[in-house]
Amino acid sequence: MSSFNLRDLKESRAKNIAEMRALNDKAQSETRDLSGEERKRFNDLDAEVRVQNNRVGDAEKLAEFEKFEASTEPTGGGEMQRELRNYSLAKAVSEATDGNLSGLEAEVHAELAMGRNNVRGVMIPTELILEQRDLLTSGSAGNLVPTDLGAVTDRRRAALKIATMGATVLRGLSGNLELPRLNGSGTAAWVAENTDSTRSDVAFEKTGMSPKTVSAEYALSRRLMLQSNQALEPILRSDIAYLLASKLDAAAIEGGGTNEPTGILQDVNVVSITGGPLTSDLTADLIAALESDDVTGTTAFLTNHNVMATARKMKDADGHTFSLAETFHNQRVEHSTRVPANLGAGTDKNALIFGEWASLYLGYWSGIDLLVNPYHADVASKGGVLLHAFLDCDVVVRNPEGFTWCEVD
Repeated sequence: MSSFNLRDLKESRAKNIAEMRALNDKAQSETRDLSGEERKRFNDLDAEVRVQNNRVGDAEKLAEFEKFEASTEPTGGGEMQRELRNYSLAKAVSEATDGNLSGLEAEVHAELAMGRNNVRGVMIPTELILEQRDLLTSGSAGNLVPTDLGAVTDRRRAALKIATMGATVLRGLSGNLELPRLNGSGTAAWVAENTDSTRSDVAFEKTGMSPKTVSAEYALSRRLMLQSNQALEPILRSDIAYLLASKLDAAAIEGGGTNEPTGILQDVNVVSITGGPLTSDLTADLIAALESDDVTGTTAFLTNHNVMATARKMKDADGHTFSLAETFHNQRVEHSTRVPANLGAGTDKNALIFGEWASLYLGYWSGIDLLVNPYHADVASKGGVLLHAFLDCDVVVRNPEGFTWCEVD
């Protein structure tokens, strides 16, 4: 059951209780008992409230379970995306300009704004930046102004990979989050009869997540704002979402930790191995590095286009090309231009990462703050608006032994 239905249940129960209180107060003010008709109404309301109490209790339990399930839900699926199928970012932007949100967009804004002391603009769910949607010139964004504009072709973009690699996504966080883990176990030993057991200690450590803000500024012209929501929607979703998500993707790979998350390549606890030319032996060494730490989750390689080009050209002595499955030992391999190609002393080395990607945690605090500003000097005289988007998020490697990497020539 959605939180909106739960709120309706509570409001209905509160109305019934208020009516019961009014009946009782009226009788007390007149120093009399409830009349027969009042007693019947009071008893009917009492029975209804008891039923509502049970329904509210059940709904709260389901909401708690759904929240827990959603917090570790893989990106790209789940109940929230089904509920937001009819959500319109273009409608939210248009109505936020007038300060008059309505419908689903108003309900989502109210839900995301709960518990926040200062909300400016309109709150947008983070699922909108995690979903994958193609902007096609043959779709509704193909011709924004009839007879005046030709087809709008989307620009080339670096592929967003981190979430699709299987990173663990935590949504709806509030405050700082500590992720404790068992770092070292005790030991067991065989003992002789009537002798003491050997004492051993366990060791714990924790990884912290705290909100870090990525922002983007986006200008919309007056003519573009005049177009239908259907034409504007894919533009907003594709571009604004990409601006924020791409920064998070890059930070997860190589974030330096200054005003941004610390990425895999910059995490001092993630061990790298000696690199060199790309060979099946090198990829085997990366796999073995994780196996030696008893990593058993779903693993995959992530690298850039330079390494992939080299892999596709590798041949045996007879000139037969090796398949990617042979080079990477049947492991999944993905590539993105977000993976650096300027490592090493000569700034000409490429990163090759191998990891159990569920050990990488992406955290989101509430939704996206989208502030619509029609008063800025750059747009006010032109009738346009500036969109200021802010996303509070963080990335941490919860289990450093779940990743290893090397520099490839």
